[in-house]
Amino acid sequence: MDFDRRSLMLVAMMSMISGCAKATPTKATSAKAGSGKRKPGPPGWPAFKAAFVQPDGRIIDTGNGGISHSEGQGYALVLAEAAGDRAAFDLIHGWTEKVLARRDLALFSWRYDPRQAVPVSDPNNATDGDILIAWALMRGGARWRDRALLARAAQIRDAIRQNLVRAAFGRTLLLPGLAGFDPPGRVTVNLSYYIWPALDLFAQTDHAPEWKALIADGEAMVKLARFGPLGLPTDWTDVTGKTAFAPAIGHDPRFGFDAVRIPLYLMLGDRTPLIGDIGKFWKSYMDRGLPIPAWADVVTGEIAPYALSSGGLAVVKRLLGKAGTAPPAPGADYYTKVLEALAQL
Repeated sequence: MDFDRRSLMLVAMMSMISGCAKATPTKATSAKAGSGKRKPGPPGWPAFKAAFVQPDGRIIDTGNGGISHSEGQGYALVLAEAAGDRAAFDLIHGWTEKVLARRDLALFSWRYDPRQAVPVSDPNNATDGDILIAWALMRGGARWRDRALLARAAQIRDAIRQNLVRAAFGRTLLLPGLAGFDPPGRVTVNLSYYIWPALDLFAQTDHAPEWKALIADGEAMVKLARFGPLGLPTDWTDVTGKTAFAPAIGHDPRFGFDAVRIPLYLMLGDRTPLIGDIGKFWKSYMDRGLPIPAWADVVTGEIAPYALSSGGLAVVKRLLGKAGTAPPAPGADYYTKVLEALAQL
């Protein structure tokens, strides 16, 4: 299913029915929400489910020691809803709530490691995981007319807004987690955590002014936080002033594995013009018949000695209409398959 405006209107209508939204839809909105059929879900969902969804609903990250995390649970919920797979959706949601849900806030611990005596040992959250889960529950609640899903989504949404949306340096910023991202004098953000269609839906449903400010400042940062001669964003970015951005201290200054999601979410959120020089960077390799590198250092210009994964190339193809070359990737890992599936939405 495409994340189109009809689907957004449907969620708004269902949120009103459940008491989770404040606005009253117009007759035109209601008529539009109930018209037409949803488009098919991502064709890769059955294979993704078979490879990564465990019988109890846990999503295994095969490229990271078999751990699970809130991000992975959120991705799988989004894909299950898009495929209309209610049984899988409920299974994944049930494990997520049972194992990762925090008891003090309507957020989720970010990591589950089955190799450890205490599999959930770090209570810190990952904000993109929380956003994905809330977004999926809103969409699932609308699709299946489930008030409980909409109510839970509202709790998570409120917790994100109250605890992770931060005013600093003349901007409204999204903290990547509750702890560890706002040392004195700077705030570290991850622009790949700005899942634009989800944030748009949050703003449409809640009408809280913080969402509008977060979206506006996020769009500004996507345009301004570009570095080096290639004009690329980095996986992690430090904000020290309204127009003062730099590759984050303590992280490699790379346009890499996180930042590849920046153009993906911009496309899903109808913001393709903001992608800018990322497309030019990828196209420069395609025009020369060269493999697109998996990452580029924005400071030194160094590039990865290996090619972008098939998942990254799926993002390239969605943007440019064709993909560059890469070695075959049999048995591709979880993250690669996530990108492939999301690029089909």
